[in-house]
Amino acid sequence: MSISGWKNLDGKWYSGLDGRMKTKFILTLCVALLPLGLICTAPAAGTKGTDEQAVRDADAAWSKAAGAKDLDKTVSFYADDAIVLPPNEAAVTSKDGIRNLWKGFIDSVTDITWKATRVEMAKSGDMACLTGTYEMTMKDGTKDHGKYCEVWEKKGGTWKCGTDIWNSDLPAAPASSPAPGTAEKK
Repeated sequence: MSISGWKNLDGKWYSGLDGRMKTKFILTLCVALLPLGLICTAPAAGTKGTDEQAVRDADAAWSKAAGAKDLDKTVSFYADDAIVLPPNEAAVTSKDGIRNLWKGFIDSVTDITWKATRVEMAKSGDMACLTGTYEMTMKDGTKDHGKYCEVWEKKGGTWKCGTDIWNSDLPAAPASSPAPGTAEKK
């Protein structure tokens, strides 16, 4: 058989794939490879549950360290670039500032505990948002309870708190009025 036998009647080389067949082939190939792409980019099976438990465990260990008044251990749960948003105070953004905040806080309480009630994991698997409740007793006997929110980040395989905020469920103390005759002059 001569080479001319491999040509179509119109004289063009026969590829076996006309325009419509090429489109079907490419579409079928893409559909077949899509699950493989999703599997390769998804976190490993069971990772979400494992990471969620790791964050819950870290938060529980953090509460235990604060309750034991272990300042170094308490501060160690924060990321290097953490921000702490304490109630009725300015944001604290440095490691030394966070350490000083906790030192004053630990010195003023007799008991503190907190427990996560909800953990939301990012699809990426490297961030989690915890919300929960806390209880504490101050040295003067005052008791407080409230809620907190923490954003945890997975850095180098270790979970660290990057953002920490809490506030009381108790009503705010009424603002004191200035004594008569001491109002600010404008």
